[in-house]
Amino acid sequence: MSAVLLDVDGVLHISGRPISGAAQAVERLREAGHRIRFLTNNTTQSRVDLATVIRGFGIELEDGELQTTPVAAARVLKGRRVLALTMPAIRDDLEGVELVGESADAVLLGGADETAETNRVFSYMNLGRAFAELEAGAELYCLHKNPWWQTSRGPLLDAGAFVVGLEYATGAQATVLGKPSASRIRLVTVGIDLTKASLAMPFWRPWWLCRRGRFNPVES
Repeated sequence: MSAVLLDVDGVLHISGRPISGAAQAVERLREAGHRIRFLTNNTTQSRVDLATVIRGFGIELEDGELQTTPVAAARVLKGRRVLALTMPAIRDDLEGVELVGESADAVLLGGADETAETNRVFSYMNLGRAFAELEAGAELYCLHKNPWWQTSRGPLLDAGAFVVGLEYATGAQATVLGKPSASRIRLVTVGIDLTKASLAMPFWRPWWLCRRGRFNPVES
């Protein structure tokens, strides 16, 4: 095997608490000669801050090995006027994107977190502003479409519910920039020159498809 893509939330940690054995597993993969990329839908921390957190779990990590969805979004939306309903911590990762409050070319939704900041980002007023921009012709993008994610308190509602709500209200179809979209995986595989045959991605079972029997990933 040439490379392994590792998820972060639910694989390396849950709510900031490292999962037992994760650091040792990563070390064994490196010792076996595998190239590693950490591929995450985390949309609540900047890539720099998240890399620091992962290193705090005792895991070796080069900055370039961490592939975050906000950085991928910056590539896709570079030079465009974007109304971003995202956590403030990731704004610096949206390099080259013009963040605006009106007359947007695109609306971008990020993910929720466990703090009160979620209430402010996804307020009725902000969702109403997004609705108005979409009705005026803006395109809809989301960093991911997860309806929930795993925390130490159990599953919590995620921003996918708001994405689907805006799709329903406007008839728009969101472009998903995070995993499991094929475009996101292609960005990573191009960067490390891999084919699907030489790629593996173990992850915990957060996808809503697993619950409904429509997707059956191999869990690590």
